[in-house]
Amino acid sequence: MDEQLDFFANTRQDIISSIGLPAALQLLSKALFSVTMGSNDFINNYLTPVISAPEQKFIPPETFRLYNLGARKILVTNVGPIGCIPYERDTNLDAGDSCVEKPNRLAQLFNPELKSLLTELNANLEGSKFVYADVYGIVNDITRNHISFGFVNANSACCHVAGRFGGLIPCGPPSKVCRERSKYVFWDPYHPSDAANVIIARRLLYGDSNDISPINVLQLIQS
Repeated sequence: MDEQLDFFANTRQDIISSIGLPAALQLLSKALFSVTMGSNDFINNYLTPVISAPEQKFIPPETFRLYNLGARKILVTNVGPIGCIPYERDTNLDAGDSCVEKPNRLAQLFNPELKSLLTELNANLEGSKFVYADVYGIVNDITRNHISFGFVNANSACCHVAGRFGGLIPCGPPSKVCRERSKYVFWDPYHPSDAANVIIARRLLYGDSNDISPINVLQLIQS
């Protein structure tokens, strides 16, 4: 995330050089910024024993840096139900057909702290609009009620090589692809399919406070 913020800082400077500081600050204040933590990013940090440490903090301080660089409309997504992805299912086969409990519990511990942080930022950073996107709740709803959303498979990777759920090897040239990819919730060991992402995106764009708060993405853009 630090490197991504460095890239943005460089881009910001290019914008300032091109149109001047006042115009650049006005542009940035109206732009929509998205801070997204994917399940595989979380796995490769908090769920990697060699890297993780008890003192590791759950609150991402980088959010403050975006504000200091001129961002005002910031969408922050929480961590999804990691234990439901094919990778976690295949590396924790004792869970059977259920989602793996421990990774989901970690996300459940992290997400309320993140939401609390955003409430604090909204109160303390003048002119800021931080929006909390409950991707955990949305994806959990999709996996639990996948039939009603038009899916036939909610636990296996469409693009797969090895593993009961196709979660042991990343999608690549040797992989096999399911015949109806729009019928799978997960595309590969880590990521939702395009069909699932469309549902997630629509609920973040137009959803109520059960999916995204205090306002949805459309309202954030128009504010």
